[in-house]
Amino acid sequence: MSLRLRLTLLYTSMLGGILLVFGTLIYFLVGDFLVNQIDRTLANTVKNILANARVTTTGDLNMLNLAALEMSTSVHVQYWDWRGNLKMVSPGISEFEQPLDEQSLLSPRPVYRHVYSRQVHWRVLTAPLVADNRPAGVVQVATNLNILDSIQRTLLVLLIFLTVFSMVVAAVASWLSIGQALAPLQTVTRTAEQITRADDLSRRIPYSGPEHDEIGTLIRAFNRTFERLETLFTAQQRFLADVSHELRTPLTVIKGNADLIRKIGPDEESLNSIKDEADRLTRMVEDLLLLAQAESGKLPLNLRTVMLDELLTDVFQEMRVLAGDKVHLKLTEIDQVTLSGDRDRLKQVFINLIANAIHYSPIGGDVYIGLSRSQEMARVIIRDMGPGIPAKDLPHIFDRFYRGEKSRTRSKTSGFGLGLSIAYFLVDAHGGRIEVNSQEGRGTTFAVYLPLSAE
Repeated sequence: MSLRLRLTLLYTSMLGGILLVFGTLIYFLVGDFLVNQIDRTLANTVKNILANARVTTTGDLNMLNLAALEMSTSVHVQYWDWRGNLKMVSPGISEFEQPLDEQSLLSPRPVYRHVYSRQVHWRVLTAPLVADNRPAGVVQVATNLNILDSIQRTLLVLLIFLTVFSMVVAAVASWLSIGQALAPLQTVTRTAEQITRADDLSRRIPYSGPEHDEIGTLIRAFNRTFERLETLFTAQQRFLADVSHELRTPLTVIKGNADLIRKIGPDEESLNSIKDEADRLTRMVEDLLLLAQAESGKLPLNLRTVMLDELLTDVFQEMRVLAGDKVHLKLTEIDQVTLSGDRDRLKQVFINLIANAIHYSPIGGDVYIGLSRSQEMARVIIRDMGPGIPAKDLPHIFDRFYRGEKSRTRSKTSGFGLGLSIAYFLVDAHGGRIEVNSQEGRGTTFAVYLPLSAE
């Protein structure tokens, strides 16, 4: 059963139930109201009879003008004396020789009852009479309820007809309106199937309705999902292409040297080249494994108290050897900072960032390193005076294997484009963040923020 049909049945059933409840209430309330009106008429009739009655010498009541009463009120009267004899009856029921309500004839108090006699439905009021503190008999006044029954039957048929008609109209209206409301979902289904068949993640689901209703929110979520899938799929394709490119160069070198050794025999240069390329492949595999662990949240960290100023000083001394005479490495400021972290992983972050700054700095350029406190965070600044990063490349510098167009050439000393990705995930694993600010021709500044330890 489709969702459209289920919702239509639900709405129709709810409307039918509501109409059934209200129809039942109306039916019984109208019936009670009319019966109460008739009861008041019967009570007033008894009062009028008593007002026009005369007490005889034997203690009986002499009823007057019953025919006029019957014509004016459509009420029929029987008077039974205290001996149980029918003394007077209105002309309209002169053929009735039995009490209209025999069951209530001896009741000490007035009684209203529904009585069915001779295929007639009566509403009967039986009222005992007292004269001079003595029982003077019983008056039974009644009116024919066949008209009332006919009215109630007509009302019942009308209510049933209106309920059924309303349910049919509601079903048709619900079917059409729900179909219109769910039409975007059919578009979602068709678009998703087309994307699946064509492998085209660039397609988006069109929607012209309200943006903030449930359907609009759902379609926006689907479009964001498709956009995310497209980004991931593109990144995966680029990743595979970059990995293939990175592997092709060392494998080609290894294969060429192996062929050379096979022809002319081993030589030191060929063996060293094979070893260097094998080491490059090993480093790349290790970096990829580290990234995979970091992205999955399963990166093991040996957390302990780290004196960040001492760590940064050690890195500074090591990187001065790497910089040599090409770049001037300068330590601008250093505060005493203590935090909880993995010393080796943090050292790897700073080595990657500083090595990157040295690599892109011009000969004779300066690289500045500083450590300070910023609110509840430790801030490490690494600034170079290199060519800077183009604005179009800034959003992608932490992607794996990503390099700007000016740095696509590979060399034996160049990396794989994984250093910044590794630094980003390692800092994130420590609860920190990396910010970058760069202007073309004026250098690049990396700021690493790490949470401080509690005092």
